[in-house]
Amino acid sequence: MRAKRLTGSMTGVLVLALTAAGCGLSGGSGGGGATAGGCKVDQGNVGSGKLTGDVKGQITFQTTNLKKDFGSFFNGVIKDFEKAHPGATVKWIDDPGDNTFTTRTVADAQACTLPDVINLNSETATALTRAGYLLNLGVKDPDVAKPFVPAFWKSSTMTDSSGATVHTVLPWYTGGIVLTYNTDLLKKAGVDTSKAPSSVFGLFADYEKVAKAAKGAYYATMANPVWRIPADWDQMNIKTLSADGKSAVFANDPRTVQWVAWMAKLYKEGAMPKDSLSSSNDPSTLYSQGKVAYGSTNPSFVRFVKQNSPSVYAKTAVGQQPFDALGHTTGAPQYISVAATSKHAPVALAFAEFLTDAENQTAWCKDPNVVVFPTTTASLDDPFFQQVTGNDPFSEARKLVAEQLKTATAYQTNLSPAVQNAIVAQVQLAMQGKKSAAQAVKDAQAKANELLKQAG
Repeated sequence: MRAKRLTGSMTGVLVLALTAAGCGLSGGSGGGGATAGGCKVDQGNVGSGKLTGDVKGQITFQTTNLKKDFGSFFNGVIKDFEKAHPGATVKWIDDPGDNTFTTRTVADAQACTLPDVINLNSETATALTRAGYLLNLGVKDPDVAKPFVPAFWKSSTMTDSSGATVHTVLPWYTGGIVLTYNTDLLKKAGVDTSKAPSSVFGLFADYEKVAKAAKGAYYATMANPVWRIPADWDQMNIKTLSADGKSAVFANDPRTVQWVAWMAKLYKEGAMPKDSLSSSNDPSTLYSQGKVAYGSTNPSFVRFVKQNSPSVYAKTAVGQQPFDALGHTTGAPQYISVAATSKHAPVALAFAEFLTDAENQTAWCKDPNVVVFPTTTASLDDPFFQQVTGNDPFSEARKLVAEQLKTATAYQTNLSPAVQNAIVAQVQLAMQGKKSAAQAVKDAQAKANELLKQAG
């Protein structure tokens, strides 16, 4: 199952809040008078032209909940950077990453005290970019894109206050998507594991085989569609929202009704535990008990099974999650940004690029305590990801995701929890047989549009 994320409407709220405090970038004449998001900044931080200046001075680097587990690694990166740049110092702070992260980050931006280099998610980066608080990295260093996977870099964009597409973020680390399954259970169901399905509906057909063979002794997957909306639709290249994100359009695609009809059919036929329709539990526990044939799509799940259920791990294999109409996977990377309000922007930009270069990304992703993947081409080509020995599922998952990320994009549909829940509720009614698939999709779009209109 794919992890749920804070999305669209929250971004809209943040943009409004930031705009109220003053947004955009402006440059003055000579060496002064420049502003970023309402804060006075050095002229070189804004407008056109490559950033220049000595890499000297102290900056603050903020991560999100990483210091406890990875203190030695990042302290080492900082030490190496400071050694390479005498006169530059980096103060590392770590945000707990709780549900007030965005609010506190907004407050820092409005107070003109945003950390110089900051680890951001897509939603917060979108809002800060719109309000002019982040350095335009693509302009300030024309070579900044070179290390990154081209598709990932191209899709890691934000929109500024004028509506222009800009690169204010460096893609840092990301997760991946794999098809995890119990080979014994699929063999009993007559599912051919030698060839992974190429479409979501093909995967659903395999779920149906499990339902018919298992007769309630075990299941294919979990029922709650919250884990699949909008992930499945994205993979099928079904447009969930309009281009401007202000209206829902998924009902316009006939495949959406087909998808809901499949979900209803699978639930009725017993492919999913009946009590999992509204449960927030992912398949971790049931899969580890050998009661669900398909596990989470997160590659770290494979390691979870290895650590918690060796007997099931011995029966576990990984394959390619269907690419379907999209033709590749999507990721939700963590980003590194540089504050346009930095008083030592040359130091901040140099450190951001150092932190996200191939050498440091590869080194961190090799840490046995982390299951993340890099975003640089050289890192993904490293033998650590490419050379797999034996038939260990976790190693296979690592190689599979590394290959996927070479063509992956950062584009994923952003839905606020309220909009997502409204859509899910209608699909659940269809799965229970209380509505037709067509009516559920129609009602889901209407309810989603009501909420999107309210959010502005």
